[in-house]
Amino acid sequence: MRTMRATLGAVALLMAALLAGCSSAASGPAKVSGEDIPDKPESGTFTMGIEPWLGYGAWWIAQDKKMFADQGLDTKITNFSEDAQINAALASGKIDSANIATHTAMKMIESGIPITAVLLEDQSEAADAIVANKRITSVAQLKGQQVAYEEGTTSEILLSYALKKNGMSLTDIKKVPMPAANVGAALLAGKVDVGVTYEPYLSDVKAKGKADLLFTAGEDPGLVSDVLVVRNDVIKEKPGQVLAMLKTWDQASGYLSEHPEEGQAIIAKNVGASPESLKSAFDGVKIYTLSESAELMQGSFAKTTVGDVSTAAKDAGILTKPVTAEQFLSDSFVKAATK
Repeated sequence: MRTMRATLGAVALLMAALLAGCSSAASGPAKVSGEDIPDKPESGTFTMGIEPWLGYGAWWIAQDKKMFADQGLDTKITNFSEDAQINAALASGKIDSANIATHTAMKMIESGIPITAVLLEDQSEAADAIVANKRITSVAQLKGQQVAYEEGTTSEILLSYALKKNGMSLTDIKKVPMPAANVGAALLAGKVDVGVTYEPYLSDVKAKGKADLLFTAGEDPGLVSDVLVVRNDVIKEKPGQVLAMLKTWDQASGYLSEHPEEGQAIIAKNVGASPESLKSAFDGVKIYTLSESAELMQGSFAKTTVGDVSTAAKDAGILTKPVTAEQFLSDSFVKAATK
């Protein structure tokens, strides 16, 4: 389990087990037009799953500042510590929505889980990276090298993308599977020359001065990113609640921009760390405002980045076939929320 972001791990097996209770014919984004989305939320509770990743931080600010109520919502946030738990809860209908990595959403679509991504929440810019000792100065030098990383995660997505960009694939390196939390220690101990990990572990490696960043997620903005997904039946039954959730995100992300110190303190508390220990992580993650999300979902994220994520996930063996933006992404709600 990744301590700070959901991973795929056993997603494939989990999805196979859950498909008996889901209609694969219903997979793909829910079709809804702006005129079909009411301005006010429907009655009842909207349930959302979340894990301790700071990219989801706007939701904790909304909870702390009672912003859900401002939008007429009764929202229940359920905390999960493992990706398998949150994916199972979403697929089985125990929660209405979940905050997950983009490639996890793609895997759900491939597995026939009927969900739609309605909001691009964040992207890693320098919080996920390939790090190497001083002897290795370019990705081109990775051929034949031992590379430590956690398989089935955003680390594998990033590594696969970087290798392909340099004319290689995962078969050109010597894989050293290990938890991302252990990669830095292995690198510093000289057990491997190259590793892929993320914050806060990156800061520990950089602080020792024995390794440098070789390639970051920011090389392709959105390659390592997260989305809010909602079950298709919920979108059809409660579109007003979904719209109100996005308006809440807008309010909370705006608060974070205007009050970064207080906002980061709220997020750090919910992640289970101090603001000081997460400084580099905050610097390396871009949390989108609603307008930024809307622009990207109608532009480069949908047209280019989704394809890059899909290709990297397929090359890494996470997906068995490409998944397109048209299969899981809907900009209807961000359009309605920003008009």
